[in-house]
Amino acid sequence: MRFAVVVAATTLAAHASSLVTFNRDILPILQNRCQECHRPGEATPMPLVTYKDVRPWAKAIKEATLIKRMPPWFADPHFGKFANDRRLSEEEIRKISTWADEGAPEGDAKDRPAPRQFVEGWNIGAPDAVFEMLADFAVPETGTIEYTYFVIPSAFTEDKWIQAAEVRPGNRAVVHHVIAFVRPPGSKWLGGIKPGEAFIPRRGAPGADSRNEGRGENRGDVSRDFLVGFAPGLQRMILQPGQARLVKAGSDIIFQMHYTANGKTATDRTRIGLVFAKEPPKQKMAMMGAINSRFVIPPNNPSHEVESSTVIRQDGWLISLMPHMHLRGKDFEYRLVFPTGEKKTILRVPNYDFNWQLFYYLEEPMMLPKGTRIECTAHFDNSANNKANPDPGKEVRWGDQSWEEMMIGWFDFAVDLK
Repeated sequence: MRFAVVVAATTLAAHASSLVTFNRDILPILQNRCQECHRPGEATPMPLVTYKDVRPWAKAIKEATLIKRMPPWFADPHFGKFANDRRLSEEEIRKISTWADEGAPEGDAKDRPAPRQFVEGWNIGAPDAVFEMLADFAVPETGTIEYTYFVIPSAFTEDKWIQAAEVRPGNRAVVHHVIAFVRPPGSKWLGGIKPGEAFIPRRGAPGADSRNEGRGENRGDVSRDFLVGFAPGLQRMILQPGQARLVKAGSDIIFQMHYTANGKTATDRTRIGLVFAKEPPKQKMAMMGAINSRFVIPPNNPSHEVESSTVIRQDGWLISLMPHMHLRGKDFEYRLVFPTGEKKTILRVPNYDFNWQLFYYLEEPMMLPKGTRIECTAHFDNSANNKANPDPGKEVRWGDQSWEEMMIGWFDFAVDLK
């Protein structure tokens, strides 16, 4: 009898140790892959920090990871390797599925890893400088709100090299996206706007057309205009040691705000945090892009093709890629054409999702010699089969609003400093 009890106890202990538990197996996955977004104060609808947070979502998490909807990652694995690849391993997916099927046990508290530490309100650590809109902006409950601009003087008396930057929307419910630009001294772009005041340019007026922002990226040379952005799924900017963006003394920081009415009146006061480089950088980073703004997407076309390209005018390093389209975006591809004529596909996104604006950081920076052409091909689904399509019967052209379209192959490019 005693032998049977011992065997039963041993069997139970072995079974307990073989169970997939939250504290030992699932929480480390969530900390490494999910909590940057799934925590209080971030954009996601529910935190995934504690067992109490996670337990009600066990089956939903299983489904989302099995079909690979979460974490969001859309790169075809056959083209390019990326340092920020968010995909879970098959073993991690198996653990989550098994845990949910076994009743989502919490497990022993002693197996729980220490909580992941975040700086309250920031993902870049404590900023060295914070720029905030000088007053609340009132967002109406209905209607279309054109891009709205705010000029914030930097008050920098010397050049600053930026190693990290982050946008913190004041009201995520109405902030669709934010782009922060650097306006260097002497620039006439959006001239005459009083600091802190909201400016909404008329369509067709100077500064109203987003194709004219940061024109350096179309020429293939280094643009100094883009600083940092915010959009669904877009992570904060943290550059590698030795890399930095330049903000010249006396520059202004210009917020480009895209607000979306949601049926309720609201206010917003967005801010941007900057972390300065701790030592002189070895590389100057800039955002560039291959842009096509002259397309026309026919009505009811399920796969309209649009191409763009740009030529690199100086030797440098390709760091990251970010395809950008709107609700009709279907797929996107980047190719390199070297001066030798050699061609190479470096990123293919077969199922583009407007709801997740992702950067794809190359696992190893790629040296591009002067004269390299970056080519992009995109397809747009303007048919009724596209559930996100606002109006399949409408001809679509370039425009700022989500029901219009864009075709931009953004990329980060670094040049060596002598």
